[in-house]
Amino acid sequence: MKSSAMVTPRPAREAVSNASPAKVAFGGVSFSYPGRQALSGVTLDVPERRVTAIIGPSGCGKSTLIKSINRIAEIGTEVKVEGRVTIDGQDVYAPGVDLVDLRRRVGMLFQKANPFPKSIFENVAFGPRIHGASRAGDLDQAVERSLRQAALWDEVKDRLGTSAMELSGGQQQRLCLARVLAVDPEVILMDEPCSALDPISTARIEELIEELRERYTVVIVTHNMQQAARVSDRTAFLLNGQLVEVDDTETIFTTPADRRTEDYITGRFG
Repeated sequence: MKSSAMVTPRPAREAVSNASPAKVAFGGVSFSYPGRQALSGVTLDVPERRVTAIIGPSGCGKSTLIKSINRIAEIGTEVKVEGRVTIDGQDVYAPGVDLVDLRRRVGMLFQKANPFPKSIFENVAFGPRIHGASRAGDLDQAVERSLRQAALWDEVKDRLGTSAMELSGGQQQRLCLARVLAVDPEVILMDEPCSALDPISTARIEELIEELRERYTVVIVTHNMQQAARVSDRTAFLLNGQLVEVDDTETIFTTPADRRTEDYITGRFG
């Protein structure tokens, strides 16, 4: 099937299926909130140290899918989960799973930046402190390293004691990314991380995603087809809580196997 989508995917890196083992795997996952089923029988592998984009119309289950990985979808509500969600083969819903450690291993960047009403330094140092770091030197190193990884150090190094709330929206989002990186995660989830940002700030986040893929497994939810094509190695299309299709991003955007995928990425619906 030849797609007419005016979307240019990023150059293929290598065959993802052959390049990386699955870091995260969904095995027949169904996920329900009270009175509503969000996911139905989703089976999907997320390759290690690659960027996987999750696309689909609003309400199709994208955010629930990624929030099931670090189990924040269940915060504040009762949920029913069937199937398996695993990280390195370990079921994250198994009895006795340490949720604090799970959420360290699987960090998350939300649609809207959510810095703490604390100083820039304390925002980044918060996670390491929770996980046992106490020496000033160790915290200083963790803060600088994380801010550098988030491309924010040069902009804030002379005002680490000022409130994070004084930063611009784009800077706040990068600060939140630094806060995630400070606890040395393995997987980084991004739920529409650029939807509230201007084009310049969006470009900076996308540049960071390119760098992060070298060390981390990244899963990004986005409504922006151009963004999915630019930043991801692999793309999964969800519709009505079901996985319609997953493949290398270039294939999804040029020769999708399912007509529904083509209709969505060419703007016929959604």
